[in-house]
Amino acid sequence: MRTAIVHPVSSSAIEAVADAVSRGMIDPVLIGPVEKIRDAAKKAGVDIGEWSLVDTEHSHAAAAQAVRLAADRDVEAVMKGSLHSDELLGAILQSNSGLRTARRVSHAYLMSIGSYPKPFIITDAAVNITPDLMAKADIVQNAVDLWHVLFSDSAVPKVAALAAVETINPRMIATLDAASLCKMADRGQITDCLIDGPLAFDNAVSADAAREKGIVSDVAGDADILLVPDIEAGNMLAKQLTFLGGAEAAGIVLGARVPIMLTSRADSERTRLLSCAIAILMVEARRAGQLK
Repeated sequence: MRTAIVHPVSSSAIEAVADAVSRGMIDPVLIGPVEKIRDAAKKAGVDIGEWSLVDTEHSHAAAAQAVRLAADRDVEAVMKGSLHSDELLGAILQSNSGLRTARRVSHAYLMSIGSYPKPFIITDAAVNITPDLMAKADIVQNAVDLWHVLFSDSAVPKVAALAAVETINPRMIATLDAASLCKMADRGQITDCLIDGPLAFDNAVSADAAREKGIVSDVAGDADILLVPDIEAGNMLAKQLTFLGGAEAAGIVLGARVPIMLTSRADSERTRLLSCAIAILMVEARRAGQLK
């Protein structure tokens, strides 16, 4: 896929692009101060002579230019280089960016860990700080749509709306939101999934824990998608699973007209490539008319 690389002025950013290019995954368009990009490539020992370059003055201008290219369909995906995520997302979220959809933009981690029998998604751990009910509905739908792209032959995904407890407590907004999301799914406001909540993390992923607490649910103990109450809970959960639990992870930003890869300097090469692979599957689904 033709991919805008935004402000890749560090050797690690260039190396990440080179990894994806060497596997035939992306056709890169490097956007940023050209001399700084060339210096970074030289330090990384990467020949960028055949790659497209677009010169901009600074990172804000690079983000704006990447958005324009994506809106004009000159690129099919966007990858973060050496700039803050807020800079890139700020350009994408502008009302006139051409990349907004009716949905809230959100982030999803696809994860795999040996102690759980199948891959699962954690959302949102990187974009929405304290989403309200309607934002959570979009976050769920974005993750559900991604699940169907990744696992088109599987049954509808099971969504666990997480909270600290599995009962309704008016003083805990997450429990009220979880219950409302279940009813929204019943009324067709959220589609193509089975959702239950509130569920505490243990009974969302452990059938034994759910049975011990007397929870009767098709989702409990078998969740495919974990909806977290806020960015802090999601970020800590995802990073704990990765850095202490040895989980593999791939991240993608959803809800825009193109997939967005928010790569991090702390990400492994495999994480970067897996994130790129998810973006490719989304691009293919959009080409086939499966995604808007």
